[in-house]
Amino acid sequence: MSKEAENPPSTTGEDKKKDDFFQDLSAETGVTEIESLCMCCHEQGLTRLLLTTIPFFKDVILMAFTCPHCGYKSNEIQSSQIQDKGVKYQLQIRNKKDLNRQVVKSDTATILIPEIQFEIPATTQKGSLNTIEGFLSKSVESLRHDQPYRKAIDENSWKQVEDFLAKLEACIGGQFAFTFVLDDPAGNSFLENPSAPSEDPNMRVTSYLRSLSQNEAIGLATSDPNGEVEKEEKKQEQPQEEEDVKSGVMTFPGSCYHCHAAGETRMVLTNIPYFKEVVLMSFACDECGYKTNEVKTGGAVSEKGKTIQFKITTSEDLARDILKSETASVTFPDIDLELGEGTLGGRFTTIEGLLVQLIDEISKNPFMRGDSSDSAQAARYQSILSSLQKFKDGEEHFTMIVNDPLANSYIQNLYAPDPDPEMQITEYVRTFDQNDYLGLNDIK
Repeated sequence: MSKEAENPPSTTGEDKKKDDFFQDLSAETGVTEIESLCMCCHEQGLTRLLLTTIPFFKDVILMAFTCPHCGYKSNEIQSSQIQDKGVKYQLQIRNKKDLNRQVVKSDTATILIPEIQFEIPATTQKGSLNTIEGFLSKSVESLRHDQPYRKAIDENSWKQVEDFLAKLEACIGGQFAFTFVLDDPAGNSFLENPSAPSEDPNMRVTSYLRSLSQNEAIGLATSDPNGEVEKEEKKQEQPQEEEDVKSGVMTFPGSCYHCHAAGETRMVLTNIPYFKEVVLMSFACDECGYKTNEVKTGGAVSEKGKTIQFKITTSEDLARDILKSETASVTFPDIDLELGEGTLGGRFTTIEGLLVQLIDEISKNPFMRGDSSDSAQAARYQSILSSLQKFKDGEEHFTMIVNDPLANSYIQNLYAPDPDPEMQITEYVRTFDQNDYLGLNDIK
């Protein structure tokens, strides 16, 4: 036996201290308490950490600090990972009820009110869970705190701030309508939709690809003074030969959105019979196991939109393939349920698979249980879940309507090329507002 086996290395006091300090943070361990320095009085205070899940949203870390010496308190909320895309919420505030909507503002998110040129930058009120009224009231409180000093130094500045505070307080009082914008390049912010999973007619949610400067701001990329990253991106964006695209699976380098490790994105161009060519993309991280996939339609933009109305009556109908693009909305008229554009993203699955994903998303809704639940609203969610479960199990017949202004969605027709007796396809001319939302008015 070797000397190392006979005399295992002893654990030093320093190693023991590290093990005690770096505790695993999980929902099972409950609240973790750590001593930390108070930035006001520079005495030792206490930070409490809790990893929890916000249903219908994601895992978050709640942090609260208290100092017993000077009484200073602070709290913060952080998300556990950066999302694939940024997100932008635009809500039309019509009444006082809209001001009570809950908002999760991450430390990379910006709040805007364009009508009064008001902005809460990412560095202010970061990592907060509050209502719209709460965010605005906190801004009023912060601005008013320094008003006596402004009046003593510069009365003109004091008057300008007073006029602005009057506008902001009018917004809080619901005296006029305004637009509330929440923009988060990291995709970790959230604005409550009381109508979920149905679309909110007063709110528009947009997912977008981040720019290089946004990636730098959230720490996904380093500064690039020589423009090497931009040159490489342009090189990758150069079109390849058509033969290479259609020859098989293509791979190109990418990075994992979860752990930022280098990996490969696979892409293949395939043809769906009696429909069009589509691009399937997938990424799997060998380091952390994170997986994602996406489907995009190829070809030119269709001149007209398309509505597909399909009645599901058998188990074979549930097994039909469905391609739902990011621009498509899905309606279930039997239970008065509508999924707005962008809900569930772009999906290529079966009708049963789409129902499973929808049931899973609705089950995570925070307004079904807990402190945020409302009895009437929770009852409606339970009714919708029950109906969707019966649809998935084939216990009830139902109708599905897919409305895609770009005509990039598809439901498999088992009778093709003949028409399906249970499927009705209608083409329509897009409105000016639809073309404007899709960015088509700018390219005409």
